[in-house]
Amino acid sequence: MVEEYLVAASAAAVVVVLLELCVLRTGLFRRPAYWITMVIVLGFQVPVDGWLTKLDAPVVLYADWAISGVRAPWDIPVEDFLYGFAMITAVLLLWERGRTAREQA
Repeated sequence: MVEEYLVAASAAAVVVVLLELCVLRTGLFRRPAYWITMVIVLGFQVPVDGWLTKLDAPVVLYADWAISGVRAPWDIPVEDFLYGFAMITAVLLLWERGRTAREQA
């Protein structure tokens, strides 16, 4: 059985990385500020996502067939970290691209 959320989240992460490396080329991945931002995001994601997905009293339920079943701190599906990376990075890449375009105009 295919874990749909794992496949979708992994594909999103790969697409965002390829978008940066092959198309946008903003240099975002070379900036310490980006990695600090990702640590800050992770610092908020873990307690919030952990509370939402805890197995003893979940607020958010995942179908067993949709996820890999691998869960790390506080029962968070690993797919959530891939999704979060892709979402935040995509927004920052588009923001940087827009800022660069405005500066050149």
